[in-house]
Amino acid sequence: MPAYVRADKCDGCNGRERVECVHICPNDLMKLDADGSDSGHELKAYNQEPEQCWECYCCVKVCPQNAVECRAYADFVPLGGSVQPLRDESKIVWTIRFRNGEKKRFKFPVRTTPDGSADPYGDEPEADLADLADHGQLFTANTHECDFSQFGAAVGVDDAGS
Repeated sequence: MPAYVRADKCDGCNGRERVECVHICPNDLMKLDADGSDSGHELKAYNQEPEQCWECYCCVKVCPQNAVECRAYADFVPLGGSVQPLRDESKIVWTIRFRNGEKKRFKFPVRTTPDGSADPYGDEPEADLADLADHGQLFTANTHECDFSQFGAAVGVDDAGS
């Protein structure tokens, strides 16, 4: 079951700089319905294409109102159970509710760098877009040699191997 927003809990991140679930969804599925014309709930977020949802839990973890819910994976929540993460600046607490009513909580630290401060490329040089035309350079630049003669004409390689 894809992520869905409980309209009774969602406040559209009222008073916040951005709507958190809309900002974090890697597939751009979450949307804020400003006037209620799409979902029937004014100023509430909703999943505009549930069939495309990866169930990655990004929106579930980031929602400050715990308004986004998603199917619990069987590898950590037994059949009939539910899971709800609650995140703050320093930790995330996962609450597992079993079908017999028992609850268990697991607490983990979260990243320590401020949001948006990660530098994924570090000191790497700027990419040369001309290299994209050379498929031999794309992912394996200078990592290994390949004898293309084994592929012959099937891949457009002439007898000289070029």
